[in-house]
Parts: sequence; C-alpha cells; structure tokens
Amino acid sequence: MYESDDDRDITLRVENLSVEVEGKEVLRGVSLGIKCGETHVLFGPNGSGKTTLLMALMGFPRYRVTSGRILFEEEDITGLPPYERARRGFGIMFQRPPTVRGVTLEQMAALCADDGVDVEALAGDMNLEEFLSRDVNHGFSGGEIKRSELLQLLAQNPRIVLLDEPESGVDMENLQLVGKAIRKLLQKDLRRRRTKCGLIITHTGYILDYVEADVGHVLCEGTVVCSGNPREQLEGIRKYGFEECARCTR
Repeated sequence: MYESDDDRDITLRVENLSVEVEGKEVLRGVSLGIKCGETHVLFGPNGSGKTTLLMALMGFPRYRVTSGRILFEEEDITGLPPYERARRGFGIMFQRPPTVRGVTLEQMAALCADDGVDVEALAGDMNLEEFLSRDVNHGFSGGEIKRSELLQLLAQNPRIVLLDEPESGVDMENLQLVGKAIRKLLQKDLRRRRTKCGLIITHTGYILDYVEADVGHVLCEGTVVCSGNPREQLEGIRKYGFEECARCTR
C-alpha cells in the first residue's frame, strides 16, 4: 500500500478493499492512500477493475464492497450512498456518461453548482455556451461529452476528483481544453497549498502531458501490483506491457 510520509495528511484511504459486481469478485484487497493535494493515476489492462474501483469509491450500489473499507478524512464512508459522498465533496467523470433527455446542460450544471459559481462563465471557458440549452449529452461528440462532464465538475467544485479515462475519444484540440480544465479542478496552478485530491484512470497516459501526477498505481487482475513514479510506470508499460508489471511482483 502506498503511504504518505505523514498519515495524518491522507485525505482518501482505501484499506484492503474487495468488491464484487453481480456476484463476481472484481477487486481483491486493494489498498492506497491519497494525500491532501495529491493526484494519483491508475493504469491497468482492460477488465482489471479500474472503473470498478472508481464506482465503488463513489458508492454506486451495483459495486458491492465485500471486505475492507473506504475512509475520507478518517471517516468510514464505506456504507454511505453516492449523494452523501457527493455532499462530502466527491465528484466523478464517467468514461461513458448517459444521455439525459428532458434536462438541459445548463439545468444540470446549476443543480451541481457550488454556491457562487457562475455556470455561464464556466461554459464559456469550456466552449459550451451553445450547448447550455441542449439536453445533456444528446447528440454530443466524444470531446463535447468530456467537456460537458468537466463543466458539471467545475460547477460542483469537488474535493475528491475521480476521472475515468478523460482523454478517451478526445481529439488533440479538445484534449488541450480538457487538460486545462482538469488542471483547474485539481488546483495544479496554485502556488499555495492545494486542498483537492484526484484519482485518474488513464489507458494511454496522454493526460500526463497536461496534468502532473504524484503517484501511479498499476491494477492487474483486481489488485494493485505496483505503486510508484507514474512516468516511470508508463514508460515500462509502453515498453514491456502490463504482464511485466504482474511478473515483477511474483
């Protein structure tokens, strides 16, 4: 398990977490700790359990915790529903978010918005002004959906930011805008002490060109097999594949 030098600064702690989905065990004994102000990235092959971990952290009931626990600022939140975690500051960006008919993007962002947030200004930053009157994600391209998700997160202003493959399906022009928005979400340009934490799933690693990560984790077959420098991990994965990550722990 990755531990910070000062355990008191760990905002999100996952202890020996096992999770099953529809009766099938997907995660086994996952442990990690994210310090206040840190951004972690999660690598892993398809089907390794990356999305399951994010969904379990968010508390969606389909992802049933069978053992272990999740702590936020030392509070055990393992049994809390998603809306209670959102109230505590959890926010998530889905890899494949649903289309929501009958609800405009402006209405959704306003529902998410923290006090004093200017939704129209945020929409301008994300080049989404013309999308505010449209139903959420209806007819949106891949890049537009990512920007829509980020608009809602920026409006929410969460303390824990969970991002599932933010670069997936995004062209280079949109990726720059997505990367800039994630930097803002995670306070990467602040010189004073950051208060936001992030956990980002990445398949390609492209997001690391825009958002600096502090720690990387490799998830294989439902368990964390390696934690360390994310750039070094990504280089090793590109050169040798995920099988080498699993082999070096055997």
